Amino acid sequence: MARLRLGPLLRYVDEASATVWVEASRPCTAEVRCADGSSGRARTFQICGHHYALVPVTGLTPGSATAYEVLLDGAPVWPPADSSFPPSTIRTPAYDDAARPVRIAFGSCRWAAPPADEHDPVGPDALGTLAGELASAPDAERPDVLLLLLLGDQVYADETSPATRRYLAARRDLRDAPGNQVADYEEYTRLYYESWLDPDVRWLLSTVPSCMIFDDHDVMDDWNTSASWLAEMRATDWWNERILSGLMSYWVHQHLGNLAPAELAADPVYAAVRTDPDGTDTLREFAARADADAASVRWSYRRDFGRVRLLMVDTRAARVLAETDRSMLDPSEAAWLREQALEGTGASSGAASGAYDHLLIGTSLPWLLPHLIHDVEGWNAALCRGERGVRWARYGEKLRRRADLEHWAAFPASFDALTALIAEAGGGEGAPATVCVLSGDVHHAYTAEPAWPDGAAAPAARVLQLTCSPVHNSIPGSIKVGFRFGWSRFGRALGRRFARHGRLAAPPLSWRRTGGPWFGNQLMTLTLRGRTARLRLQQAQAAPGGKAGLREAADTVLSE
Repeated sequence: MARLRLGPLLRYVDEASATVWVEASRPCTAEVRCADGSSGRARTFQICGHHYALVPVTGLTPGSATAYEVLLDGAPVWPPADSSFPPSTIRTPAYDDAARPVRIAFGSCRWAAPPADEHDPVGPDALGTLAGELASAPDAERPDVLLLLLLGDQVYADETSPATRRYLAARRDLRDAPGNQVADYEEYTRLYYESWLDPDVRWLLSTVPSCMIFDDHDVMDDWNTSASWLAEMRATDWWNERILSGLMSYWVHQHLGNLAPAELAADPVYAAVRTDPDGTDTLREFAARADADAASVRWSYRRDFGRVRLLMVDTRAARVLAETDRSMLDPSEAAWLREQALEGTGASSGAASGAYDHLLIGTSLPWLLPHLIHDVEGWNAALCRGERGVRWARYGEKLRRRADLEHWAAFPASFDALTALIAEAGGGEGAPATVCVLSGDVHHAYTAEPAWPDGAAAPAARVLQLTCSPVHNSIPGSIKVGFRFGWSRFGRALGRRFARHGRLAAPPLSWRRTGGPWFGNQLMTLTLRGRTARLRLQQAQAAPGGKAGLREAADTVLSE
């Protein structure tokens, strides 16, 4: 009899359909049955001895909520008979109902929470705390559609927990590289079990649809930070297995669920994996191509929620690393981003009515940083490309890796291109109300707003950088001090000195911090209704009796 090993995860949801991801213990047929009569089924596919299915559910009613159950070969496996949580539910949007808002909760950087009976050294998990709040709220209090946006570092392949290290030590000698980091696909599955089998998080992911994109720790700290870093990794005897396993496990656990049913139907790799009795070799070949030629695959994707457009951008695998031509996005990826941002807008068609009221650009790495850090990253990029000579270039590479100087500011041409695209998408006839860049990575939260210089083509939309991290991770004191100083007047003055030494051109816009910095395990939530937008920041805090709760740290109207 087949057992449910992991999941279910509710992934894609639109007005009439959804997808539900599961892992089973053996080959079987996975089925989702909804209380309203809608359903779907799919045969599992096999990767490295594991059995997965992404079940398409059709026949749903727009603007409805229906509980569902999961069956494997006809036997019910979800919800558990002893579950204390409300039923897992698929809530569909009704985009023609202007009174129904879309809520998007987002954040990044989540260590798996320890078991409930163990001390958590970094405090309550914001994702698990959100689950507790939703589970305790009656349906009448949440008639809108909630989406969970996970912006990278969903698992940490290079920073494993004590329990995972014990598991690794039972498999192999940790004195051999990569030591207590994961080495292969099987070890990656352990990370997902540890992260997604947490009871609160498991229920949350079963009832709230999610979108995901990787960042470096999903593979390794500083992944693709530079050409020399990549050359050093490829010279080791363990990196090839690590990167292929990282990409394979990401494709299975995260990427597939990001795609709409029509995109899945047109995906040749998905079709081949499902057709083959064992899709391991097919997926491994795909991962090898993706590693060798980033332009051969697109991890970025677009989702439309009525008049809200979300573009999730790959800022890791799609990089161009040659020092003389560094770019956050390769030409194909940059062209895709531009096309998706402008499609149907007045900027592209001359139409008086734009295609969306809100444009959300999801990028794990922030576009707008504290001014000192922005200038240091631009200065470091100049050193590394030889602006100050060979000796400075060697120093710059060491500093780049040590200080994680790899955000948009470290790719100056890409920073300028994204800035220009945001101005274009936010301008013209039928301009959206807001253009928001959603990011994580930096282990604190803040909001920032740019301003274009006089005479420049400034957007009519309100443009914002919204950064939220971590969901559940450590926050060293050095980070708190460094980022506070980076936003200060003195930090800005020091940054200008670095910029002069690096012979940097002035950025094409200025910006100011409008909120934060906030430190803690936290989530931001955007509530979008028509052309209005509201932002709320909530932090997970322990309460008397040990039960964690979400404390509201900020609540701001972005557009009215």
